[in-house]
Amino acid sequence: MQKIDRKSLVTRHNPVLRQAETLSPLSVGNGEFAYTVDITGMQSFPEEYKFPLGTQSNWGWHSTGGHDLYRYEDVKLRSFETHGRQVGYATDAAGQEEVFHWLRQNPHRVQLGVIGLELLSSEGSRIRLQDIGDIEQELDLWTGIITSRFRVEGVPVTVLTSCHDRLDQIGLTVESELIEQGRLFVSVRFPAPHPQSRGWGSSIGLNWETEEGHKSELYHADQHGAEIRRIMDEDKYVVKLAWTDGELVQLGRHAYRLVPNSSLSKLDLTFSYALSADEVKELANAEAIRSFSTVHWEQFWKSGGAIELAGSRDPRAAELERRIILSQYQTALHSAGTIPPQETGLMYNSWFGKPHLEMHWWHAAHFAQWGRIHLLERSLSWYQRILPKARELAGSQGYTGARWPKMVGPEGNQSPSSVATLLIWQQPHPIDLAYLCYQADPSETVLERYKEMVMETAEFMASFAVWDEPGQRYVLGPPVIPAQENHRGSETMNPVYELEYWRHGLEIALLWRERLGLPDEPKWRHVLEHLSVPEPVNGVYEAHELCTDTYTRANIDHPSMLAALGVLPGKLIDRSVMLSTLHRVREAWRWETSWGWDFPTAAMTAARLGEGDLAVDMLLMDQVKNTYLKNGHNYQRDDLLAYLPGNGGLLAAVALMAAGWIDGPYGDAPGFPQDGSWTVKLEGLVQRL
Repeated sequence: MQKIDRKSLVTRHNPVLRQAETLSPLSVGNGEFAYTVDITGMQSFPEEYKFPLGTQSNWGWHSTGGHDLYRYEDVKLRSFETHGRQVGYATDAAGQEEVFHWLRQNPHRVQLGVIGLELLSSEGSRIRLQDIGDIEQELDLWTGIITSRFRVEGVPVTVLTSCHDRLDQIGLTVESELIEQGRLFVSVRFPAPHPQSRGWGSSIGLNWETEEGHKSELYHADQHGAEIRRIMDEDKYVVKLAWTDGELVQLGRHAYRLVPNSSLSKLDLTFSYALSADEVKELANAEAIRSFSTVHWEQFWKSGGAIELAGSRDPRAAELERRIILSQYQTALHSAGTIPPQETGLMYNSWFGKPHLEMHWWHAAHFAQWGRIHLLERSLSWYQRILPKARELAGSQGYTGARWPKMVGPEGNQSPSSVATLLIWQQPHPIDLAYLCYQADPSETVLERYKEMVMETAEFMASFAVWDEPGQRYVLGPPVIPAQENHRGSETMNPVYELEYWRHGLEIALLWRERLGLPDEPKWRHVLEHLSVPEPVNGVYEAHELCTDTYTRANIDHPSMLAALGVLPGKLIDRSVMLSTLHRVREAWRWETSWGWDFPTAAMTAARLGEGDLAVDMLLMDQVKNTYLKNGHNYQRDDLLAYLPGNGGLLAAVALMAAGWIDGPYGDAPGFPQDGSWTVKLEGLVQRL
């Protein structure tokens, strides 16, 4: 088969904006740090954009009042009857609102700063967004460079924007006669941390409402650069700037203006954010940063997997190909850091900026399927760092092994929640992700690297399952809240997806032991061989064993029973029952209540069942929460404008549909329609179990 022309494939989907798309700003970044810009190529009009123009990192966090104002141990736990014993969970804020909500909200991720252009009219008034004309902005995906061209009262301006591939540095080149005319400046501003909220923690806008509670100190400035130090309670960071020639003027407590030398026609500006000045040894110049970016992104696109859909007769192929390309860019930029990402990546805060570990698979598993295992391993190693805390959590509840929390800060501390603390479907994720790494490199080195993480995870899973003597089986819950979170923890037992995931994780863990030459674990084996098998009701799978009205009352949120055969190989699942379940879900589900990863989940189930037409239909279903904006982000609603699990889920689904799965059917693209309407070329994809 002829090789895919990867550069042509990628660049034909370069986002090109010819007006201010306030829902689709473009970003540059490196997995650890990102800078999001408006149509000027900088953060010039943040107040006029619906989508936040943010600058975020994986190291920039703040705790209101200090790091240790409260600890998880300060929360009073609610006891849940757990098969003859009481187990405490931090689910109830009543009577302890301050400590409960402080721990949910802290630490929260910081918007590090806003650096944009300040443009003046010929009469000296401030140019507004609607005054900008002749807009043409393009993100070159092949190089990671944004080129922004526009006019101010007929005077052209060109801005080149890029991010260093390894350092948290942004390089900008601004070229315009407006500099010589004294009508173009650079604005440097620092918003306050967001006020504490008892909601779900989406910080859409930037907080300009208060100048109190944070400090901005100009530590050094000359005609070629400056250092500004930021202080928020016990948290500190710095921004270093370097420019061609000019003067930095302080306008307010948290606002500065860079006035370029009027002899310039071109201004180069580089800036870097870091925890301390010592971390920024040297600022690269803008041209060097563009070079680093180009090498990085060219290598990214040339390596790993690729899918091309050109030549398909189905008119939806072009849109699916666009989503595939842009999702690869967005997940590499936002989801490939050294800690699991938040749902909104490095854009703005959802749930106070904290990672949700049940979503980590959706952010990162696709990296392995697309042959970029190193991007998965960057965040997978984080579990090893927080393993002591996971052991402590399990032990505090009377279990052995390591119980992974759900909603966490960067140090792995669990957040109290009426829902999150009762979830378990994040538990097998590290085992499955580790096995993906082993598939890519089936060596003893990988087995040893993740040995402790896999063993401790499986130990908790075996400990958590409860022996049901009358049924001669192991059960999961109560209490447990399934992936479909609208079920009460005290009334839920044996959710279908979680049962299959428990079997899948324990099977891999036992295989891990075997390949390391370790003896079998009898308890794990017993749980694996006697785990409850999901039983259908009226020919379909219900959400869980105690639920009999899934399709009339509980047909909202995630149809997670589908994931048991689709995301997972489904060894506990009856294929004919799952096919009936898939069709029932398609007809009865209230899809407007679902989330971005639910559509790829349904597509994976359809693919494994040989329903290629239905797989494509589910993947491209016309629903608001299955919208992919011009910048490639998966839109959910007006307070959740970017949803990276949707992007990652799409990539996982397409890889499964195109490359197939181990022990699956042979042939080209087994998960796509087989009627000739789709032409699927693929390179470098890796099959899942």
